[in-house]
Amino acid sequence: MIRYSLIVFVFLLVVDRSIAQQRPVQSLYMFDPILINPAYAGTQVQLSATAIYRNQWVNLEGSPKTLTTSVHSGFLKAKMGLGIIFANDQIGIHNDASFYGIYSYKIKLTPTSTISFGLQGGFNNLKSDYNKLNLKNQADPNLSGVVTKFNPNVGTGIYYRNKAFYLSLSSPQLIKNKVFDVEDPTATSLSRQERYYYALAGSTFKLSDKVKLFPSVLMRFQDEAPVSFDLNSTFVLYDAVGLGVSYRLEEGVVGLFELQLNQNFHVGYAYDFTFS
Repeated sequence: MIRYSLIVFVFLLVVDRSIAQQRPVQSLYMFDPILINPAYAGTQVQLSATAIYRNQWVNLEGSPKTLTTSVHSGFLKAKMGLGIIFANDQIGIHNDASFYGIYSYKIKLTPTSTISFGLQGGFNNLKSDYNKLNLKNQADPNLSGVVTKFNPNVGTGIYYRNKAFYLSLSSPQLIKNKVFDVEDPTATSLSRQERYYYALAGSTFKLSDKVKLFPSVLMRFQDEAPVSFDLNSTFVLYDAVGLGVSYRLEEGVVGLFELQLNQNFHVGYAYDFTFS
C-alpha cells in the first residue's frame, strides 16, 4: 500500500489509521500540533496557516483522501490564541467534513517556560452517498439514497513548553455521537464516534552549529481500541532542510522531508512504507 502526504506551511509574518481507528492521522502532525491539541493555538505568536493533504492507497478506487487546513495566531501580547481548523476526510462513498473554532490561554511559569490551556468547538458533517454502490439487494433501506448526519462536538487540551522540551495532552472530540441514524425500526446502530486521547512529547538537541535533532513521540488512546504510538526523529540542517523518519506501531515507517524556501514559506513531504 502506498501512502504519501503533502504539507504546505504559509507563515504570513514570521516562521517560527491503527486498529479500529476512526479519525484520520496525518504523517506530518508534528509540524502542526493544533490538529491534535487546541492549546497549541497562538503559541507561535505570529499568524500561521497550514495545509496538509494525505492520499492513501494510491490508484485504488475509493481510496482514503484527507485534507486539513488550520489558521491561528496569538493576541493580547501572546496571552491568548485564536484559530480555526477545517478538515475533509473521504473514503469510498463516505465523506466527513468538519469545522472547529479554537481558543487558548497561555500562562508564563518562568522566563523560559509556559503552559497553555485550550478549548475547541465545532461540528462534523457526515455524508454517505449509497447511490454510488452496486447492491445485490436494492431493497435494503439502510443502503439507499444519501444519508447525512450533523454532529456537534467539543475538545480540550493542555500544552507545556520551555526552550528544549514540550508536552501536549489533549482530547479533541469528547462527545460520543452516533455516526448515523438507522431508519429501519427493526435495526439498531451501535456505531459511534469514539473518544480520542493524545499525548505528545518532544525535545530539541543542538548537535552542532549546523545540525539540530528534534525527537518526539505521540501516543494515541481510543476507547475500545489498543494503544498506538509513533516514534519520530528529524534532523534539521542549516535551519533550512529537515530529514526525518517515523515509526508507527504495527503500521509502518514514514520518511519525512521539509524545506524552508524562505522566511515565510515551508513545504514538506512524507511517504509511508506500510507493513500492516
